[in-house]
Amino acid sequence: MAKKITFCIQLRYKHLVYYKSSYMVKEEEAEVNRILVVEDEAAIAELIQLSLTGAGYACEYALDGRSGADRIEEGDFDLILLDIMLPEFDGFELMEYIAPLHIPVIFVTARDSVQDKVKGLRMGADDYLVKPFEIDELLARVESVLRRYHKGQRILHFGGITIDTEVRSVVRDGQAIDLTPKEFELLLLFVRNPNTVLYREAMFEKIWGEEYSGETRTLDLHIQRLRRKLGWEKQIKTIYKIGYRLMPAEEQT
Repeated sequence: MAKKITFCIQLRYKHLVYYKSSYMVKEEEAEVNRILVVEDEAAIAELIQLSLTGAGYACEYALDGRSGADRIEEGDFDLILLDIMLPEFDGFELMEYIAPLHIPVIFVTARDSVQDKVKGLRMGADDYLVKPFEIDELLARVESVLRRYHKGQRILHFGGITIDTEVRSVVRDGQAIDLTPKEFELLLLFVRNPNTVLYREAMFEKIWGEEYSGETRTLDLHIQRLRRKLGWEKQIKTIYKIGYRLMPAEEQT
């Protein structure tokens, strides 16, 4: 069964206009997606937070670029909604920090020039939404980006394997593959970012939760074992002096 969440906000504040919307949140969702909003206007940030929370997401916000960077370093977010015109340092500068972490980003800004849109997308943003906008459109874009990254999905399929993110199991051809907790987290990172260069530093800090010191042996050994257990010696490519990339599956179900 699905629980129907209906919320109605009719409020105009500068660039935002909210209208009545109705969304369905499945109670059996394995994960609640965590979203960070980096927006310097407190009223706008709070309204976006309210709307995302009403749609079933866990959401928090930061009011400047420095606070946003601190929250990104401390938290584990599935998506970031990022304004450009921010105190301390702007959204483009913050995007440079986010890009190696491979966290999906949607720019939400009043800057509507083609140059800004192209710059944001080329820096690695997944979408670019111009204010003013309707909340229906924002939520649709959030859903689209999260779906693209398999965020919130319990069962993932890639390259002949099936991953259950809730019970943390991996199966191929009906046979369970025994992975350590770190190997499982690495597998999820690869599958959620296929054909993307993952930097060693970002991988280590995300999986081990520690600052990267330049020593790669721990990460490299885990990658070697993961390759061997999955039979993915050719699928997980080493990018010399940079990191790793999971090549697209020949057959993805």
